[in-house]
Amino acid sequence: MKENKKTVLITGASTGIGRAIAIRLAKEGYKVFAGIRKKVDKEEIEGLDKNIQGVYLDVTNSGSIEKAFWYVIKNTDKIDVLINNAGIVEASPVECLDIKRLKEQFEVNTFGALAVAQKFLPLLAGSRIINMSSDASTGLFPYISAYCASKRALDILFNSFYLENKDNIKVISIKPASIKTPIWNKSAKRARDYFDGINEAVRQKYEKDLLILEKNALDNNTKGLEVYTVVDTVVKAIKAKNPKASYNVGFDATLAQWVSKLPIELSNRLIKGRLKI
Repeated sequence: MKENKKTVLITGASTGIGRAIAIRLAKEGYKVFAGIRKKVDKEEIEGLDKNIQGVYLDVTNSGSIEKAFWYVIKNTDKIDVLINNAGIVEASPVECLDIKRLKEQFEVNTFGALAVAQKFLPLLAGSRIINMSSDASTGLFPYISAYCASKRALDILFNSFYLENKDNIKVISIKPASIKTPIWNKSAKRARDYFDGINEAVRQKYEKDLLILEKNALDNNTKGLEVYTVVDTVVKAIKAKNPKASYNVGFDATLAQWVSKLPIELSNRLIKGRLKI
C-alpha cells in the first residue's frame, strides 16, 4: 500500500553515512528506501527500523536502477528527498593512475548519481536532491585527484540541473571533511594493493608520500568527524524551508573552501607544506 508519510531514497545505505542517515530519518518517521547491493545487507538494515525498506540498487548498473525504480514506484508515487550517497575513493599518483580505475571512480560518484536522479525524476517534482559531495571537491588534495575530480563534476552537473529544471527540484551539496567511516580502510587497501603492483621505479618515487597519506587515511577511522555531524547537516537541509545550495561539515571543509580561493601558487605551497610532500 502507498503511504502519505514523507519518503526518502538513499543510495549506498549499507554502511557509514548512508546507513546512519537511513536510521535517523526512519526514527523521525520518514519512509526510507535504503539502497543496498547484497541480500545480507537488506535483511540487516530492514531489521533496524520498521520504516526502512531495503532496495537492491547498484548505481553503476542501468538494469539495477531500472528495477529499483519499479520497485519503489509500486510502494509510493512520490520521493520527497533523493540522497545520492554511494561513493568510493580511488587513490594514486596521476603519473600511474589507471584509466580503468579513473572511470570506475566516476561511474560510482558522478555518473551513478546522475543516472539515479534521471530515472527517478517522475517522482521528484517539488522535491530535494541531496548529493554527498566532499571538501575534496575543491580539488586541493594530491593522490586522490580522481576522487576530487568526481566530486567537483558531481557538483557542477547538479548545479546546472538546478538552474535548468522546470520541476522546482532543489539541489543541495553536502561537503564533509574526513568522517569516521569504513570508506577509509577500503580506500587504503585498494590503494596499497594497486600501488604494490606498479612499476618499481615509479613506486620508489612516491613510496614516502603514500605512506604518509595511507597513515592519514587510516587515522580518519579514529580522528575523523563523527558520522552524526553529517547526519545532522543532512537532516537540517531536508527540514529547512529555504536550504542552502551547499553545506560544509567540519572546520577542515571550511578551511579547504577558503584555501581554494587563494592564488593557485599559494594554495599549492600550503598543501605541500601541510602534507609534508
